[in-house]
Amino acid sequence: MYICLMIARSHITEIGNLLSHFPVVALLGARQTGKTTLAKQIESDLGTKTIYLDLEMNSDLYKLELVGKLAK
Repeated sequence: MYICLMIARSHITEIGNLLSHFPVVALLGARQTGKTTLAKQIESDLGTKTIYLDLEMNSDLYKLELVGKLAK
């Protein structure tokens, strides 16, 4: 358990640094690896509003496709 907490904490720090430079950071990876848990922890630590998209849900995937079309 201790090792997992250390890994997660280092990821939180790294993602926090990225968020200070970029408005969007994506967490990508295999299923059941803690991406949602990490995202919720970052949201809690930073105290900011976040948007969660699950790319396995067609409705969330559509939102990204729509934004891409609007950006063109």
